[in-house]
Amino acid sequence: MFINSTGFYIPSGRVYNDHFLNVNGLTSDWILKRTGINSRSKAGDGEGHNSMGLAAIEEAIKGLPYDIKDIDLIVSASYSPYDTVATLAHIAQQRYDIPDMKAVYASAACSSFVNGLEIVEGYFASGKAKKALIVSSEHNTYYSNETDPKCGHLWGDGAVAFFLSSERQSDDDAEIKHIYTRGLGNVSKGPEGVRLRPKEGGIAMPDGKDVFIHACRYMVQALDGVVTPEKLLIQELDYIVCHQANKRIVANVANQLGMSDDKFLNNIEELGNTGSASAAIVFAQNRDKFKKGDRVGLTVFGGGYSCGAFLVEI
Repeated sequence: MFINSTGFYIPSGRVYNDHFLNVNGLTSDWILKRTGINSRSKAGDGEGHNSMGLAAIEEAIKGLPYDIKDIDLIVSASYSPYDTVATLAHIAQQRYDIPDMKAVYASAACSSFVNGLEIVEGYFASGKAKKALIVSSEHNTYYSNETDPKCGHLWGDGAVAFFLSSERQSDDDAEIKHIYTRGLGNVSKGPEGVRLRPKEGGIAMPDGKDVFIHACRYMVQALDGVVTPEKLLIQELDYIVCHQANKRIVANVANQLGMSDDKFLNNIEELGNTGSASAAIVFAQNRDKFKKGDRVGLTVFGGGYSCGAFLVEI
């Protein structure tokens, strides 16, 4: 499976740490030390899940080597949709007037994007699709509760889009070599670890320590699941992108692997936790940094619990 083009959209609005002192009592230094976050992105008036996703698609179209009407599958991967019936996949199909295609919505918390990739892989393997679009847009601030001292200060907004094909379309295509996903609902706090119930306080993370412990453990296991088939060690990867939930989690993963921080790409300092879009946004932001032959591992952990990873060869 090949990545033909990528695009992302980050709203210009920023919420800085000082904002939270009078909201949930947390100081800027405390937030920075515990999370690595200086600011977080926030959708402005008139922006939302759908508009951000469409903006990411527009950016990706600029580098697309074929007409968008050639795609036969759209997967919207997110846990914070504006509408759970008319999803972003259907909105995009309408916007670009693409007939005779499949529109799918996938949700697996912060693993949604990787699970969405696996859905695309399945359609390609069955011969039911040859070109696809996966778009992940997270409007976390629409659902978050800033007064919650446990997680109200974490969330940022953003979107990312990948165009994918079952066969190589150009010499610039990167190849997704392996995808790994795993449900972890039977592990520890599981479904209660992180939750989003719009009528019950929005996004909640009652036990951040439990989430931290299992994110550190299973993001490494997920990475191992995509390098082992290639007979590689994780340490042989040129770059690693972790789900941007907490800078301390990234540091813990690096320490477990005995790897330099220089190999880990991040944007959490500026954008906060942009959910299932986060790792893919980092990849898209750094696309020009990668050299031909580089191997990039992306790994994520989601509430529920779940984990996932995919290996890209540039």
